[in-house]
Amino acid sequence: MKKPFLILQLRPEPEASDSEFAAILKEGGLASERTKRIRLDCEPVPAELRLDSFAGVIVGGGPGCVSDTPETKSPQETRIEAAVMAMMPEITDRDLPFLGCCYGIGILAQHLGGTVNKERYSEPVGPSACSLTEEGRSDPLLADCPERFSAFVGHKEAVQSLPPGAVHLVSSEPCPYQMIRHGRNVYATQFHPEADSTEIEVRIRIYRNYGYFPPDDAHRLIEMCHATDVHAPGSILRRFVERYG
Repeated sequence: MKKPFLILQLRPEPEASDSEFAAILKEGGLASERTKRIRLDCEPVPAELRLDSFAGVIVGGGPGCVSDTPETKSPQETRIEAAVMAMMPEITDRDLPFLGCCYGIGILAQHLGGTVNKERYSEPVGPSACSLTEEGRSDPLLADCPERFSAFVGHKEAVQSLPPGAVHLVSSEPCPYQMIRHGRNVYATQFHPEADSTEIEVRIRIYRNYGYFPPDDAHRLIEMCHATDVHAPGSILRRFVERYG
């Protein structure tokens, strides 16, 4: 019997969380029965949980920022971050399959001793023009990706320099570190590999007052996202599931 994938979600808004979960299933080609979903905003990681029981770990995005100072984080944000960070030593030490999406690249970079902050490289919600690096061209998760592709982004903080021991796989002009890898099996993206234009529209409507963009821009952003061809990032999620599932 195949092992399930562990899906860790960080979004405290039920609609956003449910929509993200559905998007991960769709783009990953996963049945819900092959996942263990944990909404970290409202439930703890079970004490008996063992990472060996899973084919891989997928971490979704969320409104929190790992670079925020402790006193500015809510108890919920602090709890969510601590739960994910607690798993990272085992994941990186044992090179367990991991795919962190958006928030996940901050978690991985910070764990590796990299710099994550809001000084440079933030991106408004919308498509970003991404390019494979030399290392990315030979990475198995990027085998189906064209040399250049569009991906949906939206983040206030970003990785400022390549973390120690990491490999740079995908870049963009506004944000150089769009995808990195540690070891052979630990991946993270700044963009959202699970998100198509319909999914991004859901998030734009939910997060329009969260400071990612001027609220009056919501309609324009939705139209722009629907007018952009974004399909390549989903192949990364599918490759991850196929490779480790």
